[in-house]
Parts: sequence; structure tokens; C-alpha cells
Amino acid sequence: MHKVKIYITLKEGVLDPQGKAVQHSLNTLDFGNVNEVRVGKYMEVMMEDSEKIEKQVEEMCDKLLANPVIEDYSYQIEEVIA
Repeated sequence: MHKVKIYITLKEGVLDPQGKAVQHSLNTLDFGNVNEVRVGKYMEVMMEDSEKIEKQVEEMCDKLLANPVIEDYSYQIEEVIA
């Protein structure tokens, strides 16, 4: 069994209104040293053992989990010992 940790972020140069809203709120709460916030997604997917696990994860991200036009993704695969 494997745990796949998937991180999805907006590509550099893509506007992030949610990140701007969080930055503004932090500045309002006296965290004035916060200059930029980028908001992304984090997912954990449990998968059975497979020789093609990396290819499958990339296909899942390309086809459903991430929008390849505006988002980048990275992932880590960890073996889970029961």
C-alpha cells in the first residue's frame, strides 16, 4: 500500500485572488510582514502496490486533479507498512 501526497499550486504569473484575500486579512491582523500568499490544494490518495504507480498518479493529476493550463503539481509516494 502506498500513500501519495499531491500538492497542486497555481503556475507562476497566474492571478490568485484567494491568496490576495488571505494576504489582506493577515495584514489587517497586524501581520504586516506578509508580502504574498499563494493558495493551493493538498490531497492524500491511498493506492495499492503497482509497478505503474507514478504513471497513474501523473495521469490522475493531468486528467482530473489539476488543471494543467493554470496549475502545476508535485507528489511524493510513501510506502505504508501495516
